[in-house]
Amino acid sequence: MIEETLKRTFGFETFKTGQRQVIEKITAGKSAASIFPTGAGKSLCYQLPAILEQGLTLVVSPLLSLMKNQIDFLKSKHIPAAKLDSGMSAQDYRETLEAARTGQLKILMIAVERFKNERFRTQLRQMNVSLLVVDEAHCISEWGHNFRPDYLKIPLYQKEFGIKKALLLTATATPAVIDDMCEKFAVSRENVVKTGFYRENLFLRIRPVAEEKKDALLQEVLAGKPAGPAIVYVTLQKTANRITQMLRNNGLDAAAYHAGMKNEDREAVQNDFMAGKTGTVVATIAFGMGIDKENIRKVIHYDLPKSIEGYSQEIGRAGRDGNPSLCCLFGNKNGVPVLENFAYGDTPDFDGIRQVLEDISQSKGSLFEFRPYAVSRMSDIRLLPLKTLLVYLEMANIISPKYTYFEIYAFKYLIPARAIIEKFKGERAQFVKTILDNAKTARTWTQIDIDNAVDESGSDRQRVLTALEYFHEKKWIDLQPKSAVEVFEILNSAFDPESTARDLTDLFLEKEKKEISRLHAMVEFFETDQCLAKSLSGYFGERLDNNCRRCSVCMEKTPVKLVSSHVPSLERMNYHALVQPLLDTAESPVSVTLATRFLCGVSSPRLVAYKARQMPGFGRLEAWPYKSVEKWVRLNHI
Repeated sequence: MIEETLKRTFGFETFKTGQRQVIEKITAGKSAASIFPTGAGKSLCYQLPAILEQGLTLVVSPLLSLMKNQIDFLKSKHIPAAKLDSGMSAQDYRETLEAARTGQLKILMIAVERFKNERFRTQLRQMNVSLLVVDEAHCISEWGHNFRPDYLKIPLYQKEFGIKKALLLTATATPAVIDDMCEKFAVSRENVVKTGFYRENLFLRIRPVAEEKKDALLQEVLAGKPAGPAIVYVTLQKTANRITQMLRNNGLDAAAYHAGMKNEDREAVQNDFMAGKTGTVVATIAFGMGIDKENIRKVIHYDLPKSIEGYSQEIGRAGRDGNPSLCCLFGNKNGVPVLENFAYGDTPDFDGIRQVLEDISQSKGSLFEFRPYAVSRMSDIRLLPLKTLLVYLEMANIISPKYTYFEIYAFKYLIPARAIIEKFKGERAQFVKTILDNAKTARTWTQIDIDNAVDESGSDRQRVLTALEYFHEKKWIDLQPKSAVEVFEILNSAFDPESTARDLTDLFLEKEKKEISRLHAMVEFFETDQCLAKSLSGYFGERLDNNCRRCSVCMEKTPVKLVSSHVPSLERMNYHALVQPLLDTAESPVSVTLATRFLCGVSSPRLVAYKARQMPGFGRLEAWPYKSVEKWVRLNHI
């Protein structure tokens, strides 16, 4: 049955290494983990079982581009598949959920945040989900390079919705991360399938180069062999835009791709690259996730990657067809401070953490309502570390998640309210009338008071929401909830905000320390005197007996030394002139942390509110080490 499906549906004659083992475990009813390098066919490990399963396969994926590419592939094979994302029209969203609920879909792809959506959770309870797939599963581990706090809750969701088995997919997991993943999802180690990391068709090169000569070297490498599609990875959005324009000015076909672009523009770039209409994409790290383009001949790191894991994932997008491909890194340390800034910017300071904790401790009753954007602005903590903070509080048994609700349930009447009520009889008609009596229309949109509807009807909130969803499905209303609020139960109201804030600050500082050490370990890795392929494989727990004989170290027979440009002493800078625009705009005293972030170009919710990016001085010292700037600010700050 497995071989027949492989040939008939996918058109493949044989499995790639490891695929059959994983598929057999899943079809036998077991949870499993697939640790395959990028491009080694992880997706087939859930796509093929999904056809054979009776129920729905729910795939949790971190990126929209990954979802789109996978859905396009599945549809080309006539496999019923769909995704849910915030950019969908109300009708598409409604039809997709209905298809999933009625068994018309085999695969549904979502982002992890979708589990918090009250509407989705209501629908999910009515779906027959037979397999939960967690892509980029290393995100669940704090030992990993891309920890996402929301991933910690996926095992809880698996239990809550009664999904019996899970498949974990990743390309970049060290042995410690694999252990962590398996423990959290209760995957037996005998059901972990790990294939070799090393690919002999990838030629790893490190080219030491001064900052001012990188553009010329980029043109040289792009013009050289092997000819074919190329991805150029950079750290910053502005660098992607500048290099794209530079390449175009020099007659090369290039397009930029980064998070600052509109979704439709990013999709157009991706589609053109896949179709061969664009030869080179200059991108930040988001590009390439899930892109199944076999003939990428060059992956060039114009700037240093963020980690060894990131580097391995990015070079893994080259040469999936098995033909020789170049992976060239421009050896330059100038970007290290910018990379460090990402870590420092995600570390909340003590005052911000204490503010959040005081808000919780002063909550009336046993529940705490969390409005992410409002709390982020108030505390000046970015959303991702703010979510991590809440996870830490959960782990300390101070709070526990209860549910998420929307503050605003707005809809448009597609048929009159009376016509909706008349479709029901008896108690149900009275219940529907009570709901709609608590809805007020202002021009086009109608807003319903859920609490009043619950009180007056004597029903629970879930029944009211189910009714609204039903009206939406029947196309009697167009329902569009807004303003999500996460509700937590306070388990320990006697905690001390001051001492707890100190403990949590220490935790974040330890996390920051790990990220910085990971970055410096990467720089040391690139300056190794060992075979690059051998060192890289060893990092992921694979042993190569022989050197590759084709990387920079093997060919030059000497360690690579990354180039570093000198920056002037900070003592020559005029501190007060640089920060004055911020001081003139700020509504409250400017802290050392805020001034440092401003000068280093590290955005924060408060700096966004002040429109700091448009001020002279913002990012003026991004080439200097963050800690050096912080020390200098502390000396000059009044």
